[in-house]
Amino acid sequence: MPEELAQRHPGWEGLRTLGMVFSERQVGNAEPTLEARYFISSLPPKVKAFARAVRGHWGIENALHWVLDVSFREDESRLRKDHGPENLALVRRLAASLLQRETTARGGVASKRKHAGWNNDYLLQVLGASLQ
Repeated sequence: MPEELAQRHPGWEGLRTLGMVFSERQVGNAEPTLEARYFISSLPPKVKAFARAVRGHWGIENALHWVLDVSFREDESRLRKDHGPENLALVRRLAASLLQRETTARGGVASKRKHAGWNNDYLLQVLGASLQ
């Protein structure tokens, strides 16, 4: 790590890579948008390893957003006041994680969520999945 960065940010002692990724996104027929994203990492400075890590991060992030939007209809939430949006987002993420960890029932997060709402025994099983 460059000495100047080490002095300014002593908590970054494991820093080995600074990276920038340009991404292009086009939704439907709209004009494409370009965005630069910056990353700091402890990975060795190898382009392929860095690209794999960035793609992996966004793959996980996109999958979570899809689950939250489809199964919990997060984009349709009308909650806008005070800490409500952040609190409910935390509860949704926790619920999505618990439902994904529960493996005895078949189906996706939305069907497991509905099942847990109808069946208290299954709800306790979902909650117990976090203890295993």
